[in-house]
Amino acid sequence: MNIGEAAKASGVSPKMIRHYEQTGVIRSAGRTGSNYRVYGSTDIEILRFVKQARGFGFSIRQIAAMVELWQNRSRLRVEVDSLIDEHLAELDQRIREMKAMKETVEYLASHCRGDSRPECPILDELAENRQKH
Repeated sequence: MNIGEAAKASGVSPKMIRHYEQTGVIRSAGRTGSNYRVYGSTDIEILRFVKQARGFGFSIRQIAAMVELWQNRSRLRVEVDSLIDEHLAELDQRIREMKAMKETVEYLASHCRGDSRPECPILDELAENRQKH
């Protein structure tokens, strides 16, 4: 099947399929005599795998490693576990950062009078941070 059909079957856009090929997440597709990409059922499975992994927030690097491990039947589970542990640590860090952002925005919102005066602690705080960096 061509790239459009592969995109429809996998749920991954043609642009992202080309990107995944260029970055080495998936192997380059076979080519026809007129140089069109050709995808098979295994390629579709891999694209679906990549899409699912992206949905879980794995990085491109992690996904490339997982695709390689998925295709390697002599893999060690510890290698997969290591990638999962790394990703869980990253998710925990992002959750902490998001909670801190939420608390800051809640604090600023609670200190906004909401009246007709032009002073606004939210805008003042944003301007202050912009000037610090």
